[in-house]
Amino acid sequence: MTCAFRVYIDESGDEGFVFNPDGSGSSEWFVLSAVVTRTANDRELIDLIDQTRAQLGRQPREPLHFRKLKHEQRLPLVDRIAKAKVRLVSVLVHKPSLQEPEKFSERFLLYRYATRYLLERVSWLCRDTAGADGPQAKVIFSNRSAMSYDELRDYLAHLQARTQEFDVRVDWSAIDPSRIEARTHDSLCGLQVADAVASSFFYGVNRTRHGFTEPRYAQLLAPVVYRRKSVALGYGIKLWPREVSATIEQRPGAEWLASYK
Repeated sequence: MTCAFRVYIDESGDEGFVFNPDGSGSSEWFVLSAVVTRTANDRELIDLIDQTRAQLGRQPREPLHFRKLKHEQRLPLVDRIAKAKVRLVSVLVHKPSLQEPEKFSERFLLYRYATRYLLERVSWLCRDTAGADGPQAKVIFSNRSAMSYDELRDYLAHLQARTQEFDVRVDWSAIDPSRIEARTHDSLCGLQVADAVASSFFYGVNRTRHGFTEPRYAQLLAPVVYRRKSVALGYGIKLWPREVSATIEQRPGAEWLASYK
């Protein structure tokens, strides 16, 4: 079955809970991001990466890794994404604010929870903008070598079967758990775009050891962040846990997110 949308997903940060006073250890934030485009526009993501490579003097087909680029090299990439026919959805998890972090000691459980919130919002976007070809989305994750995607598919199928019981808000007309794929970062330009988006929001909220964040990348992406009735927070940007959203204006380094209200 042909899908109307393609969704590319990647993450930035880690899932650990070791926060040392000197800033070492685990990242305070974990970010999971999706780049959503209509299947008919998917070629644009290939052109976007090709054009960025050419501008940066990189070899054809050389994969772009956002973390390996210098600041002045990241800006052309982010600028192109901000002008592309895409919509972005990101889940930003402030791990120190989770009240019972021991619940996430199971490997990849935090990732799965973030995936649920992400796919909820992706499904709303696909449902609300569906045309005659319907809302169905092909979802492709950037492959994490240690993670089982069969287990992730099973987790989502479990949520689908117990949607009412668990108050799951995924619109399953858009998301089919059995069709979810994982591909390597280097193999698809859409995943390289997703890497840039996730890293942009991660740098925007996660403080360095010197106490600074870099929100410019994420702010440049504002035009293509998913909004519902002009509202981004809760839609294109999901802050978790909920208390973080209520206090974001007073949160050092991340207060700029209040502008997305």
